[in-house]
Amino acid sequence: MANEPMGVSFQDIAWVEFAMLNDAGLIIADKEKGLSEDGLYHADGDGEGATTANITGLEEKGTPQYANGKVKRMTHGAQTPSLALTMLDMDAFVMNKMKGYVSDGKGGTVLSSGKKPHVAVMVASKDFAGNLYYDCFANGEMIEPAHNHGTNTKSEVDYNGAFEYDVVDPIRDGIFEDDKGVQRPYKSYYSRDPEFDEAAMYEEVFGGYKLPGSDEGDDSENL
Repeated sequence: MANEPMGVSFQDIAWVEFAMLNDAGLIIADKEKGLSEDGLYHADGDGEGATTANITGLEEKGTPQYANGKVKRMTHGAQTPSLALTMLDMDAFVMNKMKGYVSDGKGGTVLSSGKKPHVAVMVASKDFAGNLYYDCFANGEMIEPAHNHGTNTKSEVDYNGAFEYDVVDPIRDGIFEDDKGVQRPYKSYYSRDPEFDEAAMYEEVFGGYKLPGSDEGDDSENL
């Protein structure tokens, strides 16, 4: 096992996790203002989970620059990741918070005219040996562009929530930095990597979140 190479092929969706962050980039560990008491929401309840998680914009194709009749260099635009999620029975109250919908206190919700919430997302998939691969985004905005309805006939017509998560750069300094000290909007982790540190990953992606059993320090916003 120790000598097996790390792969680049994936299967399945293991799970998707979410957290809301404050304007300082710290996880909101509050059940009312955030997504749960510790701030993390693991979307794997009864009948709940992700059916698709399609990521685009991880890298832009280079544009050739010519001189002396030759391609001398390539220029590259910024990374602009976007995540298209289809969720089965996603908790509506949790998703409304992430989308920025607010309650009228009478059973209705409306999209707030204020700024969208800061949302961090982690998508876990598996390699063919069962090791986990993590696609991570430390800040972005969640939208639900449409609802599609259809009538039942002799077959039931279902609609599962389809969401778009548009990624922006992390809020806190030092998060997702490359080897040049430049902050990036996307980071991947692989549990097969011998240097993999799960606690460090969670702390970086989810605004100071502490895995149970890790260091006792608390960087979260606990309002």
